Amino acid sequence: MDNKKLAVIHIVKKELSLTDEEYRNILERIACVRSSKDLTDSQFHKLMRYFVRTLHYRVTGKGITLRQKYYIKQIKKNLGWDESHFRNYINKYFHNCDLDTYSKHDASNLIVALNKILRSQRST
Repeated sequence: MDNKKLAVIHIVKKELSLTDEEYRNILERIACVRSSKDLTDSQFHKLMRYFVRTLHYRVTGKGITLRQKYYIKQIKKNLGWDESHFRNYINKYFHNCDLDTYSKHDASNLIVALNKILRSQRST
């Protein structure tokens, strides 16, 4: 488990105001480990999916959800794009390079577009 992923887990733990015992019980229930250092990549993703389903991360109104942001980040990684390339793309085609200001609808459109690019890359 790399340090960036561990940091994300601990940020989420703090944001959710989880006690150490609650946190370790979630780790055990979701990923069958008692320490985040023991997580595999797939267990990390499973844990993140669990966290984004909590009420704390459900966006009210029309804003982008954490789940959408996480999915977009995964697609970006699969495309092999760095942050600069990604921001240039969304600014050029969506006229907004600040993902945090996207609506759910805009984020859904972005996901569809990125998935098309990913499929196109994989078919060549």
